[in-house]
Amino acid sequence: MPIHAITPEYKGEVLDKLENFNGNQVVYVGWDHHLMFCSAFAYPLVPDMPFRALLEDVMPEAFSLHPEFSKINWEKAEWLLDGQPFIPQLNASLVDQGIGHKSLLRFQTPELKGFQEAGI
Repeated sequence: MPIHAITPEYKGEVLDKLENFNGNQVVYVGWDHHLMFCSAFAYPLVPDMPFRALLEDVMPEAFSLHPEFSKINWEKAEWLLDGQPFIPQLNASLVDQGIGHKSLLRFQTPELKGFQEAGI
């Protein structure tokens, strides 16, 4: 979604262009209904990274701070990619699955409702 300035004379340099990330792309990942995290995390990722590497190597760094993270049944997790239902292919690259620069990946864990069920 493009952002427009309030005044037509505003000029600014866009600093989060894909070209500025040295071959990486920014991907946002959020865990819905888990209020310990106020927003999605931003990760600079190589576009040809397999989804499995995101899930197993990247996400645990931040999400494992949540007491329920180790209880996630990834086979039951429900995913959205940029607001649309998404079924990740673990061995396919991010880019091959349509995950691009500034994409938002969100996941829900129906069996987990947040610390002390705070996410209900």
